[in-house]
Amino acid sequence: MNRAPDLEAVRRADPTDVARRIVERRDELCIDDLTLAHQAAMSPAYLRYLLAAGPAFDPAGFVRIAAALRMTWAELLEGRSDAPPGQSQPVPGTPRPLLLHLSEPECWFLVGTHGVGRVGLPGSPAPTVYPVNYAVDGRTIVYHTTPHGSAAAEDGSPLSFQVDHIDDRLSEGWSVLMLGSAHHVDDPEEEQRLSRLPGATPWAGGDRPLWVRITPDEVTGRRLGAG
Repeated sequence: MNRAPDLEAVRRADPTDVARRIVERRDELCIDDLTLAHQAAMSPAYLRYLLAAGPAFDPAGFVRIAAALRMTWAELLEGRSDAPPGQSQPVPGTPRPLLLHLSEPECWFLVGTHGVGRVGLPGSPAPTVYPVNYAVDGRTIVYHTTPHGSAAAEDGSPLSFQVDHIDDRLSEGWSVLMLGSAHHVDDPEEEQRLSRLPGATPWAGGDRPLWVRITPDEVTGRRLGAG
């Protein structure tokens, strides 16, 4: 079975080497960054950010990149142990991860009623990503934070939202990415209703009076399984 490396291997991986292997494999497959980002269910800007940040920042994101490039985790993080210098072709017969597209209803089913996801906000020189407790309200995502906190998206601003689950042992998992806009909830009755949703209480605690609603314009998902 094709198993993913443990978290210690992720922490040991050199971001520069990993980025180089990704670029080399991308060029071998004759695809550009836009295509790779689409196949890995992320924005091109977030792909560029991950290449600079390294696998320890978002291991699940690199799992999707590896699957899109038809590489194993070990090849992505450590390179081929049997390859002569200058070669990066996959080992013949090695099982490859399969990256399957999910329908929008499947995405919402996996997101569930609540959980912990990541909000990606516009930034310079790169987007910023923050974990948040979320709840699902209809076909929107809601979370609350401090008005001037890091995750306090500006009203009407574009943003992304990502939820995923990866089983390192089985090299399986899924990822859902939503692209849309943020809207502040300022109606007291609506705030009270949202506060009663499952999972609405932030783990971080403290006074977090600002409710942010994410209205997605695009919902995409991928499921990863061993080939």
